[in-house]
Parts: sequence; structure tokens; C-alpha cells
Amino acid sequence: MLFDIEEELKKLPSQPGVYIMHDAKDEIIYVGKAISLKNRVRQYFQSSRGKTAKIQQMVSRIARFEYIVTDSELEALVLECNLIKEHQPRYNTMLKDDKAYPYIRVTVGEDFPRVQFARTMKKDKSRYFGPYTSAGAVKDTIDLIHKLYKVRTCNRFLPRDIGKDRPCLNYHIKQCDAPCQGYISKEAYAEHIRQVLEFLNGHYDNLLKQLEHQMMDAAEKMEYEKAAEYRDLLASVKKVAQKQKITSSSMEDRDIIALAMNDTDAVVQVFFVREGKLIGREHFGIRIGAEKESSQILTSFVKQFYAGTPFCQKNCGCSRSWRTRR
Repeated sequence: MLFDIEEELKKLPSQPGVYIMHDAKDEIIYVGKAISLKNRVRQYFQSSRGKTAKIQQMVSRIARFEYIVTDSELEALVLECNLIKEHQPRYNTMLKDDKAYPYIRVTVGEDFPRVQFARTMKKDKSRYFGPYTSAGAVKDTIDLIHKLYKVRTCNRFLPRDIGKDRPCLNYHIKQCDAPCQGYISKEAYAEHIRQVLEFLNGHYDNLLKQLEHQMMDAAEKMEYEKAAEYRDLLASVKKVAQKQKITSSSMEDRDIIALAMNDTDAVVQVFFVREGKLIGREHFGIRIGAEKESSQILTSFVKQFYAGTPFCQKNCGCSRSWRTRR
């Protein structure tokens, strides 16, 4: 079926997302992100004035495009990163150092856990939050967590090393309760970590109100430097507070299946998540036969799509979820 670019441009939504350009061989040649898919994608097919030679060359090779709508600009950024690394499109700039978006790591497998900055997720006993698009905001938020919840930053092996050395500077400036000296019990420290996890799971409202109140109070007292510090902390927490569903800290492999249908036809979309990252999708047109219920159509599709699939035979423990829409 021929792809009419002009007609497809009219269907673009004014929502954030990722667009994927294909050439005549159906190879992915470019992946981009947009705050408004409608505005961004249309720009490629308007006047060539102001476009670089490389962009003009890319546009001349576009045979079709597709797009994935996201809930926020953050999701679009993360999805774009995943897709570029997976498909390595010809016209995308590739980072040679494989730079990744940052995470916040909580070492819950330790007796006295720490909160750390991380560039990658590992299959260890830690809890990961992210990815986030601002490394500065992540570092500011980790600093704030240390100030609020007095979590340790040292590399000592506790409880083995309790009492072997003097407490560090953080204890003296009241940013750590010195578990290294036994000044706080394991149970009390665990309560602090529970509050940290609550914070990182998105329960920010009280903290945001508290920081805003402190900022306004400092400004009224003409303590403008302190007010600016609270303002910057407020901005950092808001950046980290953004939710995204594109990369999961579970690092699971799963396929997410969606169905849209009318009385005669249906379309099934399969999103592929590998090691917790959304890396691609496929869609399939279906002519409805004797099956009329969405559950029957999905069952029929799953049996046909996964029949003899090596991935599923080898990884029968992978999870799948689906939803339907009429």
C-alpha cells in the first residue's frame, strides 16, 4: 500500500513523541523527538530554505514515516535515546562514548543503604529510579536527600566497620546520623530509607510545599542567596519528579500488545521491551472472521504471531500485557 506523505502529515497529533523516518527499503534512517509531532515533522517537508545539505539529502530518501505518541517531553527524550541505540540510523549523530541518561541508585541490599548517582542499571540488589534527562538535577536531588534524611555517603562496610574510625564531616554538619559509630539503629536508619524510597516514588507534594515556603520566607527576610538556593532545589526536585514509562528499572523482557477494532477490521500494535527498554514496535492489520470478541481476536493473534518464535520458546517466563480499544 502506497504511503501518501501529504495525507499522513494531516493526521499528525499536536502531542509530544518520537518520529521514525524510513527509506524505500524500509530501513530506519532517522529518529527524532518532538514537543509537537505535528509541527516538527511537517517542517521537514516544507521549503528547503535554511536546511543543511545533509537534512535535504535525508528528506529526499524518506519513503514513509511513523510516530509514537508519549505523555511528556521526558518520555520522548528517553524513547529517542533507546531507539537510536537500538537501530543506529544513518542520519543520527551517534555518541561514541555511549553516554546514557542518569539514574538514582539506592543500595537496598546493604544493611545501611546509600543513595548514589548511576549512569547504568545493573542486575544487582539495588533499586533504580529514572532515567532522568538532567544530571545536574539528579545530583542536586541526591544532595537534598542527604540533607533531609541524613543518609550516609561513605564506602564503609557496615555493620562490620562500626566504631573502627571517627565519624566524617557529614556527621558534624548534621547531614548524617553516623551509623558508622552505631549512633543510629538499623531499624531507625531503615525508616529513613523508607522515606527516601517514598520520595523517589513520587510523593513530592509536602516537600515541594516546604521548599516553596522556605524560599518565600527567605525572600521576605531579604536573604536572597538562601532564597535562590531553595529556588534551585525546587527546580531540581520538579525535574526529577517527572514520570516516564519508556524505561523500567525491572529490566524485564516483555511485549505489550494493543488492539483497536471496528465491526470488520482490527489493528494490533506490538511494542517490544527488552531489558526494561522500549526498543521498537510492529503493527498488523487483521480482517475479522468468525471471532467477534476482542479477547478472541487477541488470542488468535497471539497464537499466530508467537508460533515457533525462538525468543518466546527460550524465554517462556517473559511477561506480556494487552489492552483493547474500540
